Amino acid sequence: MERRFGAGRWRYRLLSCLLLIAALHGAAHAQTESSVAPVDTPTITIATGNETGVYFPAGGAICRLVNQVYRGDGTRCFIESTDGSIANLEALARREVSFAIVQTDWQHNAYHGNDTMPAQKSLRSVFSLHPEAFTAVVRADSPIRDLDDLKNRRVNVGSRGSGQRATIEILLGHLGWSFSDFSETTELPAVDQPDALCRGKIDVMLYVVGHPNGAVKEVTTLCKSRLIPLSQQMVKSLTSAFPYYRESAIPASMYRHNDEATPTFGVGAVLVTDAATDEETVYRLVKAVFENFEGFRQRHPALANLRIQDMASERLATPTHPGAARYFREAGLVRQ
Repeated sequence: MERRFGAGRWRYRLLSCLLLIAALHGAAHAQTESSVAPVDTPTITIATGNETGVYFPAGGAICRLVNQVYRGDGTRCFIESTDGSIANLEALARREVSFAIVQTDWQHNAYHGNDTMPAQKSLRSVFSLHPEAFTAVVRADSPIRDLDDLKNRRVNVGSRGSGQRATIEILLGHLGWSFSDFSETTELPAVDQPDALCRGKIDVMLYVVGHPNGAVKEVTTLCKSRLIPLSQQMVKSLTSAFPYYRESAIPASMYRHNDEATPTFGVGAVLVTDAATDEETVYRLVKAVFENFEGFRQRHPALANLRIQDMASERLATPTHPGAARYFREAGLVRQ
């Protein structure tokens, strides 16, 4: 049956259509004036690390810029202090966080899967961050001079879920060792290592971290201590066996009582997310950081030497998230 409308109802429908057209026109005009399309106001959470490392301030710097740039639309970014890379990857897989900072070796292992974790094929790169060096510190009077001297010593292997512990386990496997080769192992978090070393509760402090680092600075200030160099043969053996390791060095005079550069091996830190994370959210986060790059680099000394081109392309062990790739293309940082 045909439905008839009175004149008043027709005028109401006409007014509604005109208002809809005006709203669509206004939205299109607003989008042409802004290079970032409007999205729902998401709450972004970034899993970082403990307060003495670089992940925590790096995540804080990202959130500060996101909150500053998008403060008008209600977007909020928060960081979570965690045990490190493994815990972050697990939290990301459970969708408890939207982004995470992890070591590139564990990014690689998580994506491909290994004996300790199933393949996480939805893992996506956002951008690369600072380099991280394997760091071994002993008291100045210690007889320990290289890695071989760690046998039968009291060693802090790091808390469960940390990238530090996972890297140490890989290193031990490469050497043909296990935790039983140490006289004692502890699971102290990084923040407790300096005091434990200086008080003689452990013989060596092991860390995988960006430099300068608060915990290493603390231990070299609390007591006379020195960094242990790795031999060129050891570094070459590790970098040949594992594609995600690379030669590294802790600069001379960065820490008290350590006047020479310390050769070692290292990884990189990278911001990752899940493939299911909204493209516009990732795009806006990357845009906030890259278009305020100098301010970002000033947030921590370990970020000071970052190059924007490297962050877009260097050592990304998983596919790049479409939101990040879109910004990189628009900014001319990658090939179209």
